Amino acid sequence: MYWPLGAPRVYAARKLSLSSPTENGQTRTQAHEEEKYSALLGLRVLRNGQQFATITTISLNIWQTSPVVLLVSVIRSASSLRTYGDNVDVLLRPDSSVVAVQTSLGFLITYNITFDPSARVFQQQRHDEKATRRSSSGRLPMQDLIAGQREILIRFRMIIKIDAGIAKALALDEELVIATEKPAAIQCIRWVTDSKTSQTSTELLNRMPWMNKKSAVVDIIHNRAMSLFVWIANDGRAYAVQRIPTGDEKSDVPRRLFRGYGFHVPEEESIFAVKASINARFSLLAVGCSNGEIHVYTARDYVGSIPLSHKLVPPVSLSTCGPITFLSYSPDGYCLFVGYANGWVLWSVYGKLGGNSFVADRSISKENNDLWLSGTREGSWIDGGSGVLFSRYGDSRLWLLEMVRSAVTGCFGPANISRMLLHSSSTVMVYRGHDLLDLVSVSADSSLWHQAQIPAAYLLDQRPVRSAVISPDGRYIAVAGRRGLAHYSINSGRWKTFDDSDVENSFVNPLRLYSREHGLNESSLIFVERLSSPIVFITPTGENSLLVYTSENNLYHYIISASGSSIQLVQVGQIGLHGIVRAPARVRAVTWYIPEHQLLDGDPSQDVVHASVLFLVDAKLVLLQPTTDDEGKLKYDMRIIASNVEYFAFIRDQGLSRNTPETPLPISAVEENGSDDFRTDPALLDSLWYFNGSSIQCWPDAHDLLKSAPTEDHKDFPTPVTISVDFYPTAIALRSGVIIGIDPELVQRRDAHFAFFRLSIRTQLFLPSLLRYYLSQHDPPSALTLAQAYFSLSYLPHALEILLHTVLDDEVDHPAPPNNALLPAVLAFLATFPSYLDILVQCTRKTELRSWRTLFAHLPPARELFEEALQRGMLKTAGGYLLILHTFEEGDGSAEQCVRLLRRAGEEGDWELCKELARFLMALDGEGRGLREAMGRLGLQPEAGGGVERGEVLRLQAPGREGKKQGSGASSRRGSAGSEAKMEGEDYFSARRL
Repeated sequence: MYWPLGAPRVYAARKLSLSSPTENGQTRTQAHEEEKYSALLGLRVLRNGQQFATITTISLNIWQTSPVVLLVSVIRSASSLRTYGDNVDVLLRPDSSVVAVQTSLGFLITYNITFDPSARVFQQQRHDEKATRRSSSGRLPMQDLIAGQREILIRFRMIIKIDAGIAKALALDEELVIATEKPAAIQCIRWVTDSKTSQTSTELLNRMPWMNKKSAVVDIIHNRAMSLFVWIANDGRAYAVQRIPTGDEKSDVPRRLFRGYGFHVPEEESIFAVKASINARFSLLAVGCSNGEIHVYTARDYVGSIPLSHKLVPPVSLSTCGPITFLSYSPDGYCLFVGYANGWVLWSVYGKLGGNSFVADRSISKENNDLWLSGTREGSWIDGGSGVLFSRYGDSRLWLLEMVRSAVTGCFGPANISRMLLHSSSTVMVYRGHDLLDLVSVSADSSLWHQAQIPAAYLLDQRPVRSAVISPDGRYIAVAGRRGLAHYSINSGRWKTFDDSDVENSFVNPLRLYSREHGLNESSLIFVERLSSPIVFITPTGENSLLVYTSENNLYHYIISASGSSIQLVQVGQIGLHGIVRAPARVRAVTWYIPEHQLLDGDPSQDVVHASVLFLVDAKLVLLQPTTDDEGKLKYDMRIIASNVEYFAFIRDQGLSRNTPETPLPISAVEENGSDDFRTDPALLDSLWYFNGSSIQCWPDAHDLLKSAPTEDHKDFPTPVTISVDFYPTAIALRSGVIIGIDPELVQRRDAHFAFFRLSIRTQLFLPSLLRYYLSQHDPPSALTLAQAYFSLSYLPHALEILLHTVLDDEVDHPAPPNNALLPAVLAFLATFPSYLDILVQCTRKTELRSWRTLFAHLPPARELFEEALQRGMLKTAGGYLLILHTFEEGDGSAEQCVRLLRRAGEEGDWELCKELARFLMALDGEGRGLREAMGRLGLQPEAGGGVERGEVLRLQAPGREGKKQGSGASSRRGSAGSEAKMEGEDYFSARRL
């Protein structure tokens, strides 16, 4: 759900020449070492993402992330370098109050960081003092935007000597955690001392019963949300570790500081752990291995249940990508950025490969000096996940690669999934191409992307952008940062923000209704509903309902009631989920399924009694079904129906109408009607889709899940349809019958001096997979009903051809017993379509010869299919069967059929087909006797004096009477909704030239 966009911004501190005083006071410039001393060695970003620190061999720099500016720099003296050693790493206390520099001689040099609220740096200077200007939102004067950045003051604090040597150090809120070398131990140093406890505490690794006795810790990762460490040892093992709080240890044993469990135990050196990252949102632990792979584990609990979830394999070999330099999950956990010595890769949380630098042409990158594509050293996400900041080995520059992400990552709403809304740190983008019915209109053309710049005045106070949402009709967008919101109208192109910043910052728990026709202020406030606890999730459902889930584990059902000029929220139901959902904050999405009879005729206040609730908790899709106990009280049975869910889509929530007639129309009736109106299959309106990181999974009818009887092992669910995709799917375009997704594309040109990423729209038909599912379940009526709903689409025959092609390939590669073979059922299903003959010939010509006999073992003889095509007037289709006839009959009779077709084509005036048939006859008989005989029988003679030689182009003379053009009857339709292409190559279904 994250994609790189554009070219990265490049930043660097001013290069400084190192000058060191000699004993006689003279100065000596070391110009030849300037590059060495300016190369970045360490990078650390604060927890809030607002500042970060970098170091070189001699300097410490504190930066601000938005915008990226250097605020303060400390240059160490030559005597300090000789006494304490060069800088090798930097540590930041999470509250930004202390920064520590680790040196090569085992010292930690600490500095205090303070912010001066009255002093500003990087102030903009205006020469025209009389000019006044307001922001695009009309909210704040521009003076607020040019006030500059707060000044940072940095002062020396103390120097800490670690006699045992520093293998790795980590700065936490309360203490420093240091892995020492000799002896191998973990030492904790408190930032602030008190009289009751010692400032330092140490535990030897060989006294930890869960550690390998001869190992040493070389890297430490900590996650505050999970209160969990990951230790990487020099023997390639990885441990999940927790700090034991003071007072928890037993009095009769030596004091323990940590307890842990070895979850990554490599059996060979190629999978030794080298780097790690923790994903608190999805409870995942990622371990980078020495062979470039990433092993991702699921942390189910803190007592050792950490099984392997999946593996991520780089798109190139280890020799090409180089060793892993760092791993970093995005703040919301949806994306993993992996830096390699020779490039970088993006993966979604459960393994879909995204943008990567290994697709670059290395020669062009070298020529254009695009070093950001050729390796990383350290990196981190900044500004709430809006970009990745990274450095390179031996380089003084920083690259900030901007990311655009799906709005689903911040606001899991049905409209965000169906409308494909994206946002970056300062813009919103919505793709409008999938509103068009025909697939040929779904493209990456820039005109189909609507982009809007978020008001700078709003971003000044409320950045970073945390969530964005689009209205179900696609006309309005709202974005939200830390507080408040900004509202955008796509039609007018205007933004609205709160005029009063106090009102904007007062958003806490209430549900508020504002008039969309007026400004965002107190006067436009229509209704307020105050809740006793913070809201975790809110979503519309149905035509006028709202579901609100709170941190108190309550699900509220509201009806939007409009009477006259007043609108209000009326609570009509409530579900208490205590004891069912253990951690409300981990709930990512909520929706429900209400039976049809309750939707049409039931009392809304009784919806909670009949509703089956769907929760997305972390990556598990949980179904709660209402039942009653022996006393008649309502209770819920909980079942996990899917795991590793990145997102899901319940089509009923997207507001599509049920306009399919109850009695399906026959195919012929639809064809004669010729209507382009889309009629949705009722089963798909209740379909449930989810993406698991590798493929789309779909239940065509969610009711099948509800009626399945629960069992103890929860293995009773109907098998979902699997649809493999080679891009990241972002929307289910039900009207078009396709899955729409995004693929990042790296653009490199020799006439341009830089490379950049752009978004490429990808599509894939889901109809073949669903049709195959129905046919494999021996349910041809459902397959026919589904096909009828999409009959007006011009590419339906192409979808049917894909269905036949995939089933045929499977039958050839893995023959099934006759009673279980799917191919006969597929052929019987395709025979109900007028384009049946076209589909067969197109599929045959696109498969290997060994597949032909498997296919025609379930079909009438090719001669009969040829005769049927000729009888229907499908001359080009009949021409396609000539090659099949020639192959099966080894030339016997195919020439005679060709003459018959040539005569018919001449009568119809199809001279292009005549030319192709003449070439076919020449291929059968190189001397041209068969062609001369055929021309004589048809009254077609070559020009005077022209013999027929092999390879010579024939010029056929038309007969005296005017030929009829092909196009009457079934031939004008070519047997399907698809019409003939105006230009060669534009029609999916036209027969290939022979």
